[in-house]
Amino acid sequence: MMMRSRATAGLCALALLFSALVANAQNNYNYGKHIEVAYEGWEQMPDGTYDLYFGYHNENWEEMPNIPVGENNFFSPGVEDRGQPTFFQPRRNRFVFTVNVPADFGDKELVWTLTSPNGETRKAYATLIPDFVVNKDLIQAETGAFGGAAGSEDGHLNQHPTLNVLEGNTRYAQVGESITLVAKVEDDGYPQTRRGPKERSPKSEWERITRAPMISTVNKVNGLHMSWIVYRSAEGVDGKNVRFSPDQIKVWEDTRPSNNSPWSYYWVPPAVPEDGIYETEVMFSEPGTYVLMGRADDGGLYDDQFVTVEVSGS
Repeated sequence: MMMRSRATAGLCALALLFSALVANAQNNYNYGKHIEVAYEGWEQMPDGTYDLYFGYHNENWEEMPNIPVGENNFFSPGVEDRGQPTFFQPRRNRFVFTVNVPADFGDKELVWTLTSPNGETRKAYATLIPDFVVNKDLIQAETGAFGGAAGSEDGHLNQHPTLNVLEGNTRYAQVGESITLVAKVEDDGYPQTRRGPKERSPKSEWERITRAPMISTVNKVNGLHMSWIVYRSAEGVDGKNVRFSPDQIKVWEDTRPSNNSPWSYYWVPPAVPEDGIYETEVMFSEPGTYVLMGRADDGGLYDDQFVTVEVSGS
């Protein structure tokens, strides 16, 4: 009995020590770091044009900068506004948006330049280099749907879900009053939901976090779900002041336990509505123009739709 008590106490102390170390490391990167912009690759469209995929890595765990299109957030050459976000979610966000370029793009280059609030500038250079070809297997592998391989039968059968906004893509709201976002999601049933809650103890958690990495990217729980995020926030307004109900499943790679994230080891996909209809309440605390992005995600592939909300003062 004495030996068991000592072993249990030791495991608990070890778990508490590790939690403190993790918390301290994360607190050092909550605010003040820069954003790395990322060119994810390109895909040729049926009409011969090309979609260039972009994402980013916000080095902060908490700070979500609002960087309007302009001198600190622009594309070149040509049109500065290519549909890029102005409100940046924490950490790694892959395949966030695409820029379509003509069939004769050839060996040209498109550059996304972003200057973070701390003054650091980063650039992403988009070209049609063959090594950067994107397809659905690559997307599934990069986002961790099949342990970085995307080689399962589910992955080959899987097709993108479809998301349709039912109440219109332009909405109007007043400060302090909620509106309802209604969207319908349809999916082919692939990939089948995998991994669920596992027995959790200080010992099992320590073994999980200390074993050597086995894959080259994150690991993701498969399961159909839908989320809304702030994609563009009114200029000068912190997008964190936009409130969604219920709380939305994260679209960024949060691997910490119990954080409502598909990249969390213990996350369980929510039940899918029988009619495929998702209703979400959203409230704004400041007036202005906001762009919200809805993402339907089956664990491997996704579909995005955007809603512009004009918010007036109360």
